[in-house]
Amino acid sequence: MQKDLPPKLESETLRQLATEQLVEMIIEQANAIVQLKSKVIELQQEIEKLKVSRDLDSTTSSKPPSGDILKKPENKQEDKPEESEAAKRKPGGQPGHPGKTRKGFGRVDRFEILRPQMCSCCGQREFRAEPIKIETQQVAQLVERPIEIVEYQRYTCICSECGETQTAEWSPEMVPGQDIGIRLQAFLGWINNYGHLSYEKQQELLWELGEIEIGVGTLVATNERIDGAVAQSIDLLKEWIKQTQPNIHSDETPWVVKGVKEWLWIFANTDFALFHAADTRSRAELESLLGSSYEGVLSSDDYSAYNGYPVKAQQKCLAHLRRHFKKLIKLPGLNNQEIGAKFINLIDEAFKNYALFQQTQNIVEFLSWTSEFKTKVESSIKIWIDKAGGEASKLLRSLRNKAHQWWYFLDHPEIPPDNNLAERTLRLAVTKRKVSGGSRSMERFQDTANLLTVIQTCRRQGRSVIEFFEQAIKAIVNTAVQTPSLIPPV
Repeated sequence: MQKDLPPKLESETLRQLATEQLVEMIIEQANAIVQLKSKVIELQQEIEKLKVSRDLDSTTSSKPPSGDILKKPENKQEDKPEESEAAKRKPGGQPGHPGKTRKGFGRVDRFEILRPQMCSCCGQREFRAEPIKIETQQVAQLVERPIEIVEYQRYTCICSECGETQTAEWSPEMVPGQDIGIRLQAFLGWINNYGHLSYEKQQELLWELGEIEIGVGTLVATNERIDGAVAQSIDLLKEWIKQTQPNIHSDETPWVVKGVKEWLWIFANTDFALFHAADTRSRAELESLLGSSYEGVLSSDDYSAYNGYPVKAQQKCLAHLRRHFKKLIKLPGLNNQEIGAKFINLIDEAFKNYALFQQTQNIVEFLSWTSEFKTKVESSIKIWIDKAGGEASKLLRSLRNKAHQWWYFLDHPEIPPDNNLAERTLRLAVTKRKVSGGSRSMERFQDTANLLTVIQTCRRQGRSVIEFFEQAIKAIVNTAVQTPSLIPPV
């Protein structure tokens, strides 16, 4: 650092220098000042970018909302005015929201009659047989032993007619040689992959419910057994998806496997959700699941893997675009604030009118609005694109060049303008990743993807996940039992 510093000059030394030497020194110092000023500006811009990155949250980036709670300020904030608090929406049910009062459970497993034991007036214990009033209340109770230990005794007997020996079949509710019944295995698969219970906590749960001790190895083998049982159902769903589906939402999230970042993909619609464990985030994963081309509408974000993939049409997520413009407002640059505010308003208008159409289903009114809206977007891009700096210009060029992808829903309102369906489907996997810390091998990673596929697809179709797991296990034990299907009924 000291080597780069100029030598210290004394006044006597300068007086002894020639005019030409002084001029050269001044010019050299002027050039150094220009370079330093340029460096200062560059560092100031870098600091501003770092400040923006530091302050990013779920509204200005793809960060999850769970990270926003860490932004609590150190200093106590002043109380907001009462009028702003009154205008703020309160948590819970809103005025006018229809209530959903429970009116029973739809079944009664047993009745318990409660009769008075002693008269509070005279102390007598005898009462007339017929009550004059009966009050009822249905209550869901946890029975004393939810898990029962069943010993199956399989008999081999001699036929009284022909004298041949005959051995009974094992119960269809068990797997020969295994300690855990089929339905309990299905339940463990559910709490592991949907309830996110670790194997140690599953051990504690089994003790609480039935006072039984099960080793971790048995629980791991149970999870792998369930994955093997659903493998055929997953393969059939993959083949079915490659056929023409009208619309598929796709997204991806990181997944740690032995300390290495891999990728979990989701391909979903309202009727199914297929998770795919992959070691890349490239277009090859799209092609492996959807084929070399897709004859439907692909909904996604603006990640590069989706750009250029052959599809019938594409709808890019407007919610992501809105975050980009909100981030733009915080970035230093030419007209960034004005451009960001303008296009956020346009995107909000699009969301508002699409939501209104979903409520009214008035296609004539919606198409009338879209005609005016397209003109408004085009004119706004023309006004601002030549006045935009680097980041803003890149966003506006994307809006102009990919208008048919950003605004596809305007002409096809059956396609939503966002990719929320895929992102919400991924949340279960993200939660599991945070709880488990990832997977120990690619095989375990694929097991997790398969089981998440079953869970989210059954939820979309209104089916019981536990019953699906149960039937899948029974199908590998008994060939007479049909393997359950994840393909939506026609």
